[in-house]
Amino acid sequence: MDLGLAGKRVLVTGGTRGIGRETVLSFARSGARVVACHRTPGEDAASLARELKALGEDHRVVQADVTDGEQVAALAAACREALGGLDVVVNNVGVDARSPLPELTAQEFTRVLEVNLTSSFSVIQAALPLLSDRGSIISIGAVAGYRGRPESAHYGASKTALTGLTRSLAKEVGKRGIRVNIVAPGVIVTEPGGGPPPPVADIIRGMTALGALGANEDVAAAVLFLASDAAKYITGATINVDGGI
Repeated sequence: MDLGLAGKRVLVTGGTRGIGRETVLSFARSGARVVACHRTPGEDAASLARELKALGEDHRVVQADVTDGEQVAALAAACREALGGLDVVVNNVGVDARSPLPELTAQEFTRVLEVNLTSSFSVIQAALPLLSDRGSIISIGAVAGYRGRPESAHYGASKTALTGLTRSLAKEVGKRGIRVNIVAPGVIVTEPGGGPPPPVADIIRGMTALGALGANEDVAAAVLFLASDAAKYITGATINVDGGI
């Protein structure tokens, strides 16, 4: 199905590994022009740049820590320079975290919220002046974060708060036709050979309606759908990509 994404100008944060990488490449294969942001230099970023170059000359891989305000501003400037503006913003940066509440420090609580929540706010705020009318903002949530998980109060708080940010912003920018949504993955095997250990994976499969764990392309497909005009009347929503767990 052609989602009509050719020529769209897209920013994806956390774009060099796992779900982010597959999302970047899926947009590029669809004819979109993509800026992929990453925090840490290395082979992941270098190999993504090579793959994108093979798909076209209009893509960029930019190093930026989206928890740093100055670097977020520089990222927005890079999008303006490379693409002239934006049609789609994908907030994919995130960190998983576990800690029993009695051992959870204020510093760790703040760190997780900065990565999972505040970075999305900062990127959206910086990107909004570049975003075209009828554009799309998509943040990556987490089913586990919304449903609750032991020893994950800070993680759950950060992911649940994305819902409030998304719903409020959807009402604020809807007058421009901009849509704001969340894709919430379930258990996704993000790297080859990764995922839960076999006994745990078997338990999760047994809890899942489709009897399988998810893959990066499953999440990327939902993101591309929300970025397209096929989702032109969807905003303030959360789409779970969890196989019916």
